[in-house]
Amino acid sequence: MQADARAKRDAFLGKVAAPPVVMGILNLTPDSFSDGGQLPTADAAVARAREMVAAGCDVVDVGGESTRPGAVAVSAADELARVEPVLAQLTRECAAPVSIDTYKAAVAARAAELGAVMVNDVWGLQKDPAMADAVAAAQTALVIMHNRAVKDAAIDIVADMERFFDRSLALAAKAGIPEARIILDPGIGFGKTSRQNLAAFAHIAKLKERGFPIMVGVSRKAFLGSDGPPRGSLMGTVAANLAAAANGATIFRVHDVAEHAMALKLFHTLRSAGGV
Repeated sequence: MQADARAKRDAFLGKVAAPPVVMGILNLTPDSFSDGGQLPTADAAVARAREMVAAGCDVVDVGGESTRPGAVAVSAADELARVEPVLAQLTRECAAPVSIDTYKAAVAARAAELGAVMVNDVWGLQKDPAMADAVAAAQTALVIMHNRAVKDAAIDIVADMERFFDRSLALAAKAGIPEARIILDPGIGFGKTSRQNLAAFAHIAKLKERGFPIMVGVSRKAFLGSDGPPRGSLMGTVAANLAAAANGATIFRVHDVAEHAMALKLFHTLRSAGGV
């Protein structure tokens, strides 16, 4: 990892210890559930990233493959074709650190070469057998998210989450990824029924007892109960993220940066004053 990227990584990890941290979503996909196809060029994507940073974004999360239910999987080559031009420009021109949202080792490794300082893996090192070693070699920070291939209403989702994180953390340890660079994500909206999403949400405080920072990504998701289009769920998203903050979450992955930066800053100001 280059010295400038290492400095950005360490500054970001330092900020995680003093929340809130707002992660802005930069989707470069044609089929994401909320904002697919809105950023057709690298210039448009970089301009959007700049807007998010100006609005209070602490880290930009770049994704080249939709992870919504039913999305068509893409090859590593196709994913790289989407993200490489943006990453190359973004890491040069954007002051904020950049994260790569991928579960593929080849994409993670190339993103790190281009300056990404964190890998956000929605399969928690368990989809691509080479991912743990790739993250260790790149020296990036890592988000380990809980996921399931299919929903199963009969299972105890909290127990499933704990087993999943045990496996992922064992893979990280075996590869030599320092615990100080690891963040956990309960995976709200991934492989869970509505009831299980609520159980996973309620488990955030307990999950934090593992000693890792907690990230949540609830932005515009169906479990929030909005009857309208995804953009109509802003109030629900803000409410859910404030509840997550109260339970101990520190990083918030969102589409609507300005609103969350303002709401979360006020929440933490009130909490530090003893008002929450």
